[in-house]
Amino acid sequence: MVGYFASWTFRFRGKSRRLVALAECFLDDPGRGLSAPHIGRATGIGLYETARMLNDTPELFVKLPRRADGITRYRLASSVAARGRDGIADFIAGNARRESWIFYLLMTSALLVALVVLLAFVPQVL
Repeated sequence: MVGYFASWTFRFRGKSRRLVALAECFLDDPGRGLSAPHIGRATGIGLYETARMLNDTPELFVKLPRRADGITRYRLASSVAARGRDGIADFIAGNARRESWIFYLLMTSALLVALVVLLAFVPQVL
């Protein structure tokens, strides 16, 4: 997350299906740390996108220490794994819904600010 607007990126909004697919990949192969290429092949998601989603959502996926082979592996967070398939899907949907509300709030406030600026300059023009 590099950039000026890094704190404004949405990690769940628009990515719910892909995050559920990643979590199901871990649930299908319990007890193992999986690498990003392995998960990408199993889910059909590109390697870069898979690695980015694994790194950007630490509340879902935990990065394991590297082994001697140098490959980074990931696991489901224990608090998430205990929820089960339906609980994980509900957790992801709830976070996506929360981010959607934040998005709508930001867009509404930007529209209202633009409206106030427009109303401030209209009487001067007429």
